[in-house]
Amino acid sequence: MISPATLHRDLGLTDDELDAIKTRLGRDPSYTELAMFSVMWSEHCSYKSSRIHLRGLPSEAPYILVGPGEGAGIVELAPGVSVAWKIESHNHPSFVEPFNGAATGVGGIVRDILSMGARPIALMDPLRFGPLDDPRTAYLVEGVVHGISNYGNSIGVPTVGGEVVFEDCYAENPLVNVACLGLVENRLMHGRAEGEGNAVILIGSSTGRDGIGGASVLASAEFDDASSEKRPSVQVGDPFTERLLIEACLELARSGLLVGFQDLGAGGISCPTSEMAAKAGTGMQLDISKVHLREADMEPFEIMISESQERMLAVVDPANVEAVLAICRKWELQANVVGEVTKTGRVEVIHENGVLADVPADALAEEGPVYNRGLERPAWLDELQGAPMGAEPPSDLEAAFLQLLGSPAIGSKRWVWEQYDHMIFLGTVQGPGGDAAVIRLPGQDTAAVISVDGPGRYCYLDPYEGARLAVAEAARNVAAAGGRPLAITNCLNFGNPEKPDVMWQFAEVVRGIGDACRALGTPVTGGNVSFYNETNGRAIYPTPVIGMLGSLPDARRSVGLAFRSPGDVIAIVGDTDPADFGGSEYAKTVNGVVAGRPPRLDLSAESALHRFLIEGAARTSFSSAHDCAGGGIAIGLAESALAGGLGFQVAFEQDERHRFLFSESPSRAIVSFPAQGVEAVRKLADDYGVPLEIAGSVAPDRLDFGTFGVGFDVAQDVFEGAFRRALAASMS
Repeated sequence: MISPATLHRDLGLTDDELDAIKTRLGRDPSYTELAMFSVMWSEHCSYKSSRIHLRGLPSEAPYILVGPGEGAGIVELAPGVSVAWKIESHNHPSFVEPFNGAATGVGGIVRDILSMGARPIALMDPLRFGPLDDPRTAYLVEGVVHGISNYGNSIGVPTVGGEVVFEDCYAENPLVNVACLGLVENRLMHGRAEGEGNAVILIGSSTGRDGIGGASVLASAEFDDASSEKRPSVQVGDPFTERLLIEACLELARSGLLVGFQDLGAGGISCPTSEMAAKAGTGMQLDISKVHLREADMEPFEIMISESQERMLAVVDPANVEAVLAICRKWELQANVVGEVTKTGRVEVIHENGVLADVPADALAEEGPVYNRGLERPAWLDELQGAPMGAEPPSDLEAAFLQLLGSPAIGSKRWVWEQYDHMIFLGTVQGPGGDAAVIRLPGQDTAAVISVDGPGRYCYLDPYEGARLAVAEAARNVAAAGGRPLAITNCLNFGNPEKPDVMWQFAEVVRGIGDACRALGTPVTGGNVSFYNETNGRAIYPTPVIGMLGSLPDARRSVGLAFRSPGDVIAIVGDTDPADFGGSEYAKTVNGVVAGRPPRLDLSAESALHRFLIEGAARTSFSSAHDCAGGGIAIGLAESALAGGLGFQVAFEQDERHRFLFSESPSRAIVSFPAQGVEAVRKLADDYGVPLEIAGSVAPDRLDFGTFGVGFDVAQDVFEGAFRRALAASMS
């Protein structure tokens, strides 16, 4: 037995939590039991600070087959065609060790998809770092991108899009979020340990000491100057084993040999043993002497909480055990029967020396503490929102445009996505660099359309409005590609939840997501909460990353952002408010200001725009369509031009030209179409009640805004070269 003096605190548990554990057990916990509770009751695994707020999110629709609570959400895109969709974070490990932190983030989300019986077919990587002129940022960027590309390319899953954002607040807290899309090939799996007497089989890599304390210590506490000492808590990935694991798991799912299935991620083997038993109302006995180990001298508690990668836990009828083991041998994977399902409702850990742990499964998986933490609107927010928002005119409009075009936030991230193989499976219709990725599903005309968006700067100024804008932009990106937005997965990245201002931001963001999802008809299928993104008392911006999933009935009707033909008409769809500069790229980049209020979203106008874009794509009315967001109309036009290798000639009559060009009003898009289609597009806009202004036409060689213009080659060099040059300079 252990003394309650300090050990529980070293494991991340509070004194009150230790008392609660004793109450549930009716005695002091053993060392192994305390370690199991430390991971299962950690913020990362138990959602003890966020659960009461997340309950208010919408999660149901006729096409949602599986919602929150499983490895991934399952959405039916077309009759008989379903996909898995999930996002996770690996922020803290990537701060400590960027290559392995990012790589194992990819591996973990892929196994979430596998646990549902789905084949992973696409990845997206929303990333956030500090200022690019900081050598530490360059080190993190290089390590994270290399980790994602190395793992994703090696396992044969294409990385088809994402974000790379640079802000001061992420300097010591990079955000590495990874989303994965999977195709349900045959039989949908669930993480349930049904059937007394059924065998429990551990499949995949051996268990080592990597990742011990990852959930309870590394991901559930603030960072400080000593955080580099946490390097041993970062898992080490093996993508070649994961590649074999993917094929073996899919064959097992197709075979019908599995009763239940779950991956081993945060919390190690303690997580699936307790969660699968709790969901089924059963128990599980685990003999850890049967667990295949990487290091022979591992302590029992280390075996139970190690987060070694590339491992899955299967529940199998005894009659099918040999068939399951044979499939694992075929794919050169180690697999051992390590336990059995019981009717006790308890997780029992045994060893040759006797019983090491005997804990109610519900106590570990379902009865962790739930904190209704205090909420307090930050005192500084009124002053920040009332300050000038940075909309002052530039001394030189052309120079301001080029400054924005070449800024780290807007400039091309080709250096990043060129390292990813985004054409594996040959299903990528639209990949990195666009508003959304379009993935043709194998053997189908149907395509999945996916995007990610997370405007942390907006949420810093107004968490509720920023969250609504995040959902709207992610949906708008999907609609611009021609897809109908259906559902979201979310990764909610915040500071220390023990601070009332952080929890107020969190509650407001969740409220905003819920309201936007209800209005746009995009329920939440699940996601992730990452707290404690805070170093030396400085928190990141509240950053909800929204992964939007949509459906496109015919992949051939997807619409890209690139201008396609000289002479095509260019139109601006939606209203521009010249006051929408709070949190804008122009305000930050040109005037060095982050203040004011973010744009106000009209959800009815947003929904009308989506319907217009979706119908226009279905009718093949558009040559191109592009969400108008960061940098406003000026940057949106430039991005469409540079993507298509063409220029444009436009003219606007508005006063204070910079306000019209750089305002970031939501619910807008830039579309182009053949000149003969003008009347049809005007009628379509009228039918859906969206404003449409003819701005000009596609032209070769030059980006001509009327009052100023830039040669295509000049714009291309600024846009394509700025990020590479800045990264190279900071690494030198």
